[in-house]
Amino acid sequence: MRIFFRYLKPFALLVTLAIALLGAQAAAELAMPSLMSDIVDKGLLGGQRELIFTVGAKMILLTLGTGLAAACVGLLSARTAAGFSRNLRRAVFTKVQSFSKAEIDKFSIASLITRSTNDVQHVQMFVLTAIRMMVFAPIMGVGGLTMALRKSPSLSWIIALALVIMVCALVLVLLIVMPRFKVLQKLIDRLNLVSRENLTGLMVIRAFGNEAHEEQRFERAARDLAKTERFLNRSMALLMPMMMLLMNGMSMLVVWFGGKGIASGALQIGDMMAFIQYSMNIVFSFVFIGMMFVMLPRAAVSAGRIREVLETKVTVNDTEKTLEIPEGPVEVRFDSVHFRYEGAEEDVLSDISFAAKPGQTTAFIGATGAGKSTLINLIERFYDVTGGSILFNGVDIRDVPQAALRQKIGFVPQSAVLFSGTVRSNVNYEGEALPDEAVFEALRTAQGEDFVREQEDGLEARVAQDGANFSGGQKQRLSIARALAWRPGVYIFDDSFSALDFKTDAALRRALKARTADATVFIVAQRASTIMRAEQIVVLDQGGVAGIGTHEELLQTCEVYREIAESQLSKEEL
Repeated sequence: MRIFFRYLKPFALLVTLAIALLGAQAAAELAMPSLMSDIVDKGLLGGQRELIFTVGAKMILLTLGTGLAAACVGLLSARTAAGFSRNLRRAVFTKVQSFSKAEIDKFSIASLITRSTNDVQHVQMFVLTAIRMMVFAPIMGVGGLTMALRKSPSLSWIIALALVIMVCALVLVLLIVMPRFKVLQKLIDRLNLVSRENLTGLMVIRAFGNEAHEEQRFERAARDLAKTERFLNRSMALLMPMMMLLMNGMSMLVVWFGGKGIASGALQIGDMMAFIQYSMNIVFSFVFIGMMFVMLPRAAVSAGRIREVLETKVTVNDTEKTLEIPEGPVEVRFDSVHFRYEGAEEDVLSDISFAAKPGQTTAFIGATGAGKSTLINLIERFYDVTGGSILFNGVDIRDVPQAALRQKIGFVPQSAVLFSGTVRSNVNYEGEALPDEAVFEALRTAQGEDFVREQEDGLEARVAQDGANFSGGQKQRLSIARALAWRPGVYIFDDSFSALDFKTDAALRRALKARTADATVFIVAQRASTIMRAEQIVVLDQGGVAGIGTHEELLQTCEVYREIAESQLSKEEL
């Protein structure tokens, strides 16, 4: 738990003030039963009428003071809990931002969303309650027990019996619910995953008329979650009736045996009333502690899940060397590169060697699962190679800071990703403002200028979440324009032309040739027609290089490429 104290440390002063106020509040409330005892025994029964007004005034002042202290404690604890959760959520988000694809695949996106929202909220609620209860309840319990023993030691066995029963009940409930809380968070992850998949794939589900199946899938996930929550809530709901039964039973025993003490002259009426009040304070303090123990298992599970994220070792890190890539055009060289996913038995890529020169386009083609996208991810250092090296102008990219490396690369992913905002904010995503003409120049090369100018607001046209108000082809062109806007030295197009028609594809490739004349260009494609004119085509087959050359050379020397080309192109095109 030390990792969480780090995020509570900035609020140490607020917590100290809250504890001091809670101590004062508890002391005031512990004094009230004794004052009431004096009013009954000395004022009403003893005939000291002035004492009634004097002690009564003290009780009124103490009541006002406890109310003010409670309000201040509520404010301080709320500010502490909210600030703590803000810092913790920021830490989780920052940590996730540093993850490579390996760590993201390990947790899954749905689980990371749950951990940074739902789990942080559970820890926040525990901190909020703990500040108010963890100090107040023990003081009330110990103080009430001490004062009760002073008033009537002969009735102390009643409190002891009640405490034994209460502790046994709390331990039993905790043993039952603790394992289920771990299951509960996994079920929330599962429900989050199913919901996310359904919302993302809504059009596909409707297109295949599969709504009933997905509804059943969601129903199963929701039913399992509801069943577990219902069990936990029922188990915890037993605590309050048990506590109330215990309190009433204890009051009955105190009145019964206290009445006998009064009859024998061993106990005064006011002392019995004070004893009842102190016994109630003791029970209520244990009720509060019980509430904490009810919240603790869920908060502990959530804290453990958050700690897993914060303590995860990132596999792609900057080294101490921090070399710089020499200025000018960038040559990218693969030197006997091998790569294997964590836990896999075999390499996904093995012995990949080639050089991509500035001013040339290097294309990758191969069957599905041949390793094309994995190879591209290695250039971006989304993964690190497990053997060999990738060199930018002779410098191993593992010795270059990730931020500096990626500033050299314009990347267009396989699935076009747009962010909510405007066309300008998506194309000008690097951060530093570009003039309108530079933005339109990138759009012109990406064949997106026409449809942007047709928008009523032009570059300020709204882009919905994930670009939902644009077609697939428009999203791809905006994504390509974003990569082109800052003129990096290396361009990576990961099957980025699949949503374009042949005419737009051809026009885009002609414009790209002029725009990227001095850059190193990588293209991953499924269509042979997209890469026919590339200066270098790398054919991948089962993780290895099946052939390297131009279109004409590979038709003569590479059987894998010839089969792909013959299946897609006519004899005239070949």
